[in-house]
Amino acid sequence: MSDKVILSVEHLKTYFDVTPGMFSKKKIVKAVDDVSFDVYEGETFGLVGESGCGKSSLGRTLVKIYEPVEGKITFDGSDISKLKGKELAGFRKEMQMIFQDPYASLDPRMTVGEIVKEPMDIHNLYATEEEKRDKVVELIKTVGLKPDHIRRYPHEFSGGQRQRIGIARTLALNPKFIVCDEPISALDVSIQAQIINLLEKIQRERGISYLFIAHDLSMVKHISDRIGVMYMGHMVECGSSDEVYRNPHHPYTKALLSAIPIPDPDVAKKRTRIMLQGEIPSPINPPVCCPFCTRCQYATDRCRKEMPQMKQVENSQVACFLYE
Repeated sequence: MSDKVILSVEHLKTYFDVTPGMFSKKKIVKAVDDVSFDVYEGETFGLVGESGCGKSSLGRTLVKIYEPVEGKITFDGSDISKLKGKELAGFRKEMQMIFQDPYASLDPRMTVGEIVKEPMDIHNLYATEEEKRDKVVELIKTVGLKPDHIRRYPHEFSGGQRQRIGIARTLALNPKFIVCDEPISALDVSIQAQIINLLEKIQRERGISYLFIAHDLSMVKHISDRIGVMYMGHMVECGSSDEVYRNPHHPYTKALLSAIPIPDPDVAKKRTRIMLQGEIPSPINPPVCCPFCTRCQYATDRCRKEMPQMKQVENSQVACFLYE
């Protein structure tokens, strides 16, 4: 990992209009609400949180599947927030995405060779079909599959093999940055480790930066250099993986960590599970206050009236009034 920032996100907001009808009261879902962080070259930045916290929406906003309503995204020194047309097509070669469902993200009518070659055709890479085919075979080998697999269709493969195909397609354009949107959540536990090892191997060989999105904080700690914790569209804590895991500060982070299963029954008995009480606020037009205040045992009147900002606490950044 270098000291160069490959991706910088500043006050990013992604909202969705879910108003049911023309004459209904306007309803806005604030999927990503004022999120800022940096990712360094060659680094893996882990992003964790409960379902619906905005992790995937953030990842899709970064690769320009969703358009932000506010904020700035700087990639490799260039502002990509407002890119359109040819400029956006050029950017897509540099930043790619591995999707959560390895079957839904692959066209069942195309062979594996056609799937991996398609990005090369779209971006006019390589002069001849022979060069493209050689590159496809190289990528298939890179992800641990056999060259003769290029003639098969997605339904002929297992879930882990399909995810390898998706990774090969992602690498076809030789990107600098990859958003991994829960790439192992749909796989068996035995296969998850293989995919994680493959991603780490590719990173060592190519120097690619990752945004790794997942629910499993223990898996994120294993692969990530730094971790960001999201709740209700907000980043509530950010720090090195060791710091967040060993010395969490935000009450929500502590609750997440307490839920991680421990294989040693003696150690598990001594640990106290933090059970969150209260209701999760609606993401539709939420109040301007701490989003965690309805479930936090330390909440005060200030938490119910003001929004805490990220501040440095020891070696982490935390959005909580407890540390003022």
